[in-house]
Amino acid sequence: MKIGVPKEIKNNENRVGLTPAGAASLIKAGHTVTIEHTAGTSAGYADAQYEAVGARLVDADTAWQADLVIKVKEPLASEYHYFRSDMILYTYLHLAANKPLTEALMAAGVTAIGYETMVGPANDLPALAPMSQVAGRMAVLFGAQYLQTQNGGKGVLLTAVPGVAKANVVIIGGGVVGLNAAKTALGLGANVTVLDINSHTLARIDDQFGGQVQTLFSNEANLAATIKTADLVIGAVLIPGAVAPKLVSEQMIASMTPGSVVVDIPIDQGGIFATSDHATTFDDPIYLKHGVIHYAVANVPGAVPKTATDALTAVTTPLAVKLATQGLTQAAQTDHMLYTGVNIYAGQLVEPAVGNSLNLAYEDLAKLL
Repeated sequence: MKIGVPKEIKNNENRVGLTPAGAASLIKAGHTVTIEHTAGTSAGYADAQYEAVGARLVDADTAWQADLVIKVKEPLASEYHYFRSDMILYTYLHLAANKPLTEALMAAGVTAIGYETMVGPANDLPALAPMSQVAGRMAVLFGAQYLQTQNGGKGVLLTAVPGVAKANVVIIGGGVVGLNAAKTALGLGANVTVLDINSHTLARIDDQFGGQVQTLFSNEANLAATIKTADLVIGAVLIPGAVAPKLVSEQMIASMTPGSVVVDIPIDQGGIFATSDHATTFDDPIYLKHGVIHYAVANVPGAVPKTATDALTAVTTPLAVKLATQGLTQAAQTDHMLYTGVNIYAGQLVEPAVGNSLNLAYEDLAKLL
């Protein structure tokens, strides 16, 4: 199979879909790998490293002409013209909040596999987990940065100082993102509260942190009370494949002290704050609503591309080798992660969560295979 790895063009997206080691694995399995010039440079991988393992350096057009295109982020509108009916696209898709991309993939007959919906043997999301770990930790660091007065914040130091009240960090969602955000915020010395609807999740967090983290059931009353006094609120709720629920109302945001910060990690799925009306970029990462700083960058792990690329490709590359070697039909039928990753098959939408979110009809993948 011909494998192509284009350079990411999303704003400040410095990750790359395949490392030289990953390229070597695919080449050893008998496949051809083409890498767009400088695609891995910002992630710490020079063109020469790809050439050394037998990959061929090409332009963007050639990289997109492959049978299997491996990326990190969803294609942008300027890339839609590359779509073909004989292409398999393997990347984060986040289709539930992106109807134009979904319709473009369907119209072109593309088969699209999304990392974010691939379900592992423990009913987890192995391809999403490493980026969620990075995003959760980075959310606290970015929040701390924008709490500084020179960045428009209220002038609160997230790191505790003796004799001064601790900063209040509220984390909505106790999954991988929330757990890592709590770990980082607590390590900095903040007063941390985690809200979730799952009692088992709250019990796990309480046990893991030895009761140092306040856990609360996520309901309207608890959200309103904790958000009102928060210095930093981190949205960390994800429903695989579906649009994120709007859990935080505009009234809750308006109740916060001006200069407070909210970080909406699932913004690429629509975000959980009613006031998160658009995703931002690293070039222009924030906007104000009711005096509250909203940080809504959709590719937070792109800020640490070396760490993020290595963590992501450790999960995605072995599956890419299987996909390329066995072909989609056999690989999907024998590997549950690949099967659940298929969002669009030959132009047919097959991910129910996406269909329900976008009000689009979807098919049963099992029948199509």
